[in-house]
Amino acid sequence: AHVIPGFATYGSLARDELEKALDECAEGLKKGENLILWPAGRCTHGYLEDLAGNSATERILQHYPEVRIVLVRTRGLWGSSFGWSSGREPKVAKALRKGFFSLLASGIFFAPRRNVSIELYEPKDLPRNSDRNTINRFIELYYNENALHNTYVPYTIWEKTETVTVPEPVFEKSQTISSIPESTRQIVLNHLSMLTGISELKDEDHLGRDLGMDSLARVDLIAWLEKEFGLPQVDIDVMQTIGDITLAACGHFVYSAPVAPKPPSSRWFKNNNNRRITMPPGESILEVFLAQAKKSPSKIIIADQASGEKSYSDIVTACLLLKPVIENLSGDHIGIMMPASVAADILYLATLFSGKIPVMINWTGGLRNVTEGLEITETKHILTSNTLVNRIASQGIDLSPLNDNFVFIEELLGSIPRLTKARAKLASYISWKPLYNAKPPETAAILFTSGSETLPKAVPLTHTNLLANIRDVLTTTIIRENDRLIGILPPFHSFGLTGTILLPFCSGMPAVYHPDPMDAGTGARLIKAYHVTLLMGTPTFLNGIVRASTKQQLSSLQLAVTGAEKCSERVYDSLKENCTNAVVLEGYGVTECSPFISLNDENNPKPFTIGKLMPSLKHLIIHPETNKPLTASDIGILLVRGPSIFPGYLNYKGPSPFIEIDGKNWYNTGDLVTIDDQGVLTFCGRLKRFTKLGGEMISLPAIESVLQKHFPPTADEKPTLAIEATDDELHPELVLFTTQQTDREIVNRHIRQAGLSGLHYIRKIVKLKEIPLLGTGKTDYRTLKEKLKNTHEGIKSHKTIGPSDL
Repeated sequence: AHVIPGFATYGSLARDELEKALDECAEGLKKGENLILWPAGRCTHGYLEDLAGNSATERILQHYPEVRIVLVRTRGLWGSSFGWSSGREPKVAKALRKGFFSLLASGIFFAPRRNVSIELYEPKDLPRNSDRNTINRFIELYYNENALHNTYVPYTIWEKTETVTVPEPVFEKSQTISSIPESTRQIVLNHLSMLTGISELKDEDHLGRDLGMDSLARVDLIAWLEKEFGLPQVDIDVMQTIGDITLAACGHFVYSAPVAPKPPSSRWFKNNNNRRITMPPGESILEVFLAQAKKSPSKIIIADQASGEKSYSDIVTACLLLKPVIENLSGDHIGIMMPASVAADILYLATLFSGKIPVMINWTGGLRNVTEGLEITETKHILTSNTLVNRIASQGIDLSPLNDNFVFIEELLGSIPRLTKARAKLASYISWKPLYNAKPPETAAILFTSGSETLPKAVPLTHTNLLANIRDVLTTTIIRENDRLIGILPPFHSFGLTGTILLPFCSGMPAVYHPDPMDAGTGARLIKAYHVTLLMGTPTFLNGIVRASTKQQLSSLQLAVTGAEKCSERVYDSLKENCTNAVVLEGYGVTECSPFISLNDENNPKPFTIGKLMPSLKHLIIHPETNKPLTASDIGILLVRGPSIFPGYLNYKGPSPFIEIDGKNWYNTGDLVTIDDQGVLTFCGRLKRFTKLGGEMISLPAIESVLQKHFPPTADEKPTLAIEATDDELHPELVLFTTQQTDREIVNRHIRQAGLSGLHYIRKIVKLKEIPLLGTGKTDYRTLKEKLKNTHEGIKSHKTIGPSDL
């Protein structure tokens, strides 16, 4: 017998896998084998079967029209504790325990019974040669004929309730598309209209029932979303309506994976001490890590669903095993391309123990940015996994030219002899001498930032930088030994590296990782299962988890730290309403500063501010044009200096990021702030020309430099284009102002061919007679921003905007 499995791959790869599996099943049937097929492909959430546009039955019939088909219909199970009739995911173990004790309480033979029937029917009039929808309707009609509603059966004879029909579960969607930009919505609608031939589309239209899109067509739709909008998407069965697709286009569709997380062991909860965490002294990350590991070698410190729980001793074993392997890789720099995970943590530490510099690879910027980063750092090898590379490929990001650079950890670990692994395990109990004798490089990590430049810049952060920042966080925020953290940010993100990898290792606070921040439902369930008290992430990811969770799931949270983008009022309200026990702390930082620059005081947080400066830092606020220091109430550029500030960009010939004032070098953040009389900073905007999309900094000049090759200046050297972003906190869109005739397809093709990711794609084009210029001859972006603001206001008020208005 064959059972068609679920698929862990996505996009076009998943379609290929699915088609191959169905074809293999058809061939097996021709050979006389049997097939168990679940035609809906998912667990039902109601008493009626819904095959939507699924195509498995039709495809098998196309290959083998004479196949015998027997329909299996059950009656009476809907309403049991093993299904979704309660509106929540079933807990099988809990249901079995309850059922067992209920049987005992009823004396086994006297227990109430649920009437269940199983019917087998071989239809003679099955429309084998018809289209997919006709076949599916025939099967649905049989399954749904006289279907029983949600039926509750008492568990014991002692219950006063009798067998009764109860209301069907209601699955509420906490997401709304009302704030989605109209231009994004139109892109989605136009694409769906082209695919289906249906001109009148509504947000509530079902992809299968109303649009007739089968599971294979929906796979292609997911691939298109990832390619067009540059955001990772979920699998084919999660998004069901046009509204879901529209939300996904903006990266605001959150979902809940159907599989419950594996629960942690009792060792995870072993430490209930309420003492404040202290960090051991040390001049390097490795020195601090080894001190923590020696103090509590058996303590569980990191965990995820793929690798399970790992103690300090387990990590030491892994580093002893991987150290000589990484030492043999050529070059002083080793790339690490992994999501938030136990594997990412171990690879980072093992690379440092091998004397190499970890280069944290950000794949979301596309091939062009990754290649540039490798060239800047002279990195030859990238530690990664096959699963991630396939996932990236399904998003339309082609990294195949780097195949020779990839070192897959699955193959790496598989090539290590068992005897070598056993020796490493034994050494972890006997002697850590190879790790104590390791000489880490001065640079603890290299990350990349686009800033306002056209190419990424390499940011080397030293051990001093990162440790100073961690000590600042532990000084300003009370973290206790019984606190537990969930990490969802990737390690190429400075917030993710410092906050969710190094902070746990160096402080001893356990961390559980979730590699897919889009799967907000699983994130919420991990918080509940692991009793997480501290949540760190961008406002977008935090808001997604809150919207996909219940208050009970988030009841353990005590602290929610958010940064990397402005936290809107809606996110604040959502966190306050659903995380009733948690204090929300907004902070501010940049990669060059390791990254925390300021953070709110948990005893007196001030919403919509970025808090007070880190203790080890000093600051100045200067005038944007004169560079003269300003008074506290004036808006100016924030300058900082201190031990957590990086030494300077690697192999960079551009302008210095530092400003000398009164004989001292200050790092120029390029961000506008004010400061009140209590020392609390408020973020007022950015001078650098970039915007935040999908949690990533997108350089506007980088896009301009790509397009200028195809739309060069006029004969008198006047620009023919300029890029700006809409001033929308939640859904910013990239807009091309141009004097030439073009369209989005042509423009985005140029961007894609240049190796930039879909996050850089233009969403709207505005035609102008000429690009406004300053007196210096440079593009007047302030005027363009104002025009864009007026256009956006017109769209929101349903005013018609034309070229003359601009």
